[in-house]
Amino acid sequence: MAKPTILTIDDDLEVLQAIARDLRKQYGDRFRIVRANSGASAIETLEQLKLRNDTVALFLTDQRMPKMNGVEFIEKAATMFPKAKRVLLTAYADTNAAIEAINTARLDYYLLKPWNPPEEKLYPVLDDLLEDWLAVYRPAFQGIRVVGDRWSPCSHNVKDFLARNQIPYQWLDVETEPEATKLIDYVSNSSKPRLPLVLFPDGNRLEQPSNLQVAERIGLQTQAEKPFYDLVIVGGGPAGLAAAVYGASEGLSTVMIERSAPGGQAGSSSRIENYLGFPVGLSGDDLARRGVTQAKRFGVEILTPQEVVDVKLEDPYRIVKLADGSEINCHALLLATGVYWRRLNLPGCDRLTGRGIYYGAAKTEAMSCQDEHIYLVGGANSAGQAAMYFSQYASKVTMLVRGQSLTKSMSQYLIEQIDATDNIEVLTHTEVVEVHGENSLAGLTILYNQTGKTEKVATNSLFIFIGAKPETEWLDGVVARDQRGFIYAGADLKKSEHFRGWNRDRDPFLLETSVPGIFVAGDVRHNSVKRVASGVGEGSIAIMFVHRYLAEVGA
Repeated sequence: MAKPTILTIDDDLEVLQAIARDLRKQYGDRFRIVRANSGASAIETLEQLKLRNDTVALFLTDQRMPKMNGVEFIEKAATMFPKAKRVLLTAYADTNAAIEAINTARLDYYLLKPWNPPEEKLYPVLDDLLEDWLAVYRPAFQGIRVVGDRWSPCSHNVKDFLARNQIPYQWLDVETEPEATKLIDYVSNSSKPRLPLVLFPDGNRLEQPSNLQVAERIGLQTQAEKPFYDLVIVGGGPAGLAAAVYGASEGLSTVMIERSAPGGQAGSSSRIENYLGFPVGLSGDDLARRGVTQAKRFGVEILTPQEVVDVKLEDPYRIVKLADGSEINCHALLLATGVYWRRLNLPGCDRLTGRGIYYGAAKTEAMSCQDEHIYLVGGANSAGQAAMYFSQYASKVTMLVRGQSLTKSMSQYLIEQIDATDNIEVLTHTEVVEVHGENSLAGLTILYNQTGKTEKVATNSLFIFIGAKPETEWLDGVVARDQRGFIYAGADLKKSEHFRGWNRDRDPFLLETSVPGIFVAGDVRHNSVKRVASGVGEGSIAIMFVHRYLAEVGA
């Protein structure tokens, strides 16, 4: 954590050097001593400190300076760091100005030049002031700050990317946080920065960045270290993470490629309470973090955010092409891309996505929904977990469920928790048929299917947790898929019409696709069980068949 700052200002360079030397001698172990030779340069320094989220404990400024005297500086500086102590260094002839400044600029003390010896005339005064300051000092947030607009899709994307990659950040909304407006002013020169503005602790910043730009700045690995691996895993959900851990622990050189953040859909779950070995439950964040730590411990490379866009076959190699044009060769390839939320196909939905309509994103946007009435579409476990999480922030959570009850799609423990939560309402036989709003979501039209009646309701937030849609179009012509895009493997492949193209004397392994050496695990597999535990199981089992395949081809 950065030390609090003591800022001293004097236009006489010899005096400035002497006061800085004495301050550093007494306080350098606990405070950062910063000096400036004019009021204007000191204000610029304070702006940079603000952008780094550093704290100023004390101003010690000379009174007689051209253009901006000491009192004028303190009056300006106090608007930026109002809790900093204020001390004026003045000649005897200026004592009247110093006394007046006690009232006008809320000066804490004034000291006469010269201050020698500092042990008698400087340190006792500053010691008292700094002790008072430390008594109420609370360290500022030391991390990434995101300044933006709640209704901006780009702001949402940055927040969601940081949250899902478990990077601590502070969100500052320009509409509700005065500090956000000030930070924009400090950055501005001739034009306003493009939002969101991402401020890093080292003083660097990005305007309206892509996820890749943010990832590179915070040190995530986005490029593979080697051109060839025994195993490439596409997707970093429970299945991909489990395969990475087992593969690397058993000696396979392994790289895992994830286009968003490790954890997949499970990683965004606010609470998983039926996962074996965690009797009090764990969050999706915790599960993902533990999996990533375990995988890296065994030497797995994790590339994120990075996306595979094509696969080429050059026996005995499988070559994956990334979105940036680079390629990675491997002997065996595991597809663990999972599934994605199905989109609401309604006019205006795409335009309002990220502006009040969100797919998943419970943990990213919950704080913004404080004391609001929010709506949630879906009736499976993900929707139930999100409803319980939102209930801690929103005044009311209304779940819209097309079916007649939650029992067919949701675990009983979640149903009981929802029933026991006063501010969660479940409306069955209902669906959204229209969304309203120009620049942000303003309301919904709900259809009650049993009666055919509709109702228009006001809300700023709609969260969607429906369906399981695989995004496997990029595998067209590579591996066999069913009509919905799920990938055939093992016995399911053998029963399908696609088995005619199988070119081995043996049957396909349990999790092997229509292409020998390409495997599939988790939710993207045809006929998979959509549960975290089954994904972990399939990912670990797949490694056994990878070994068999590698032995078969002599790799």
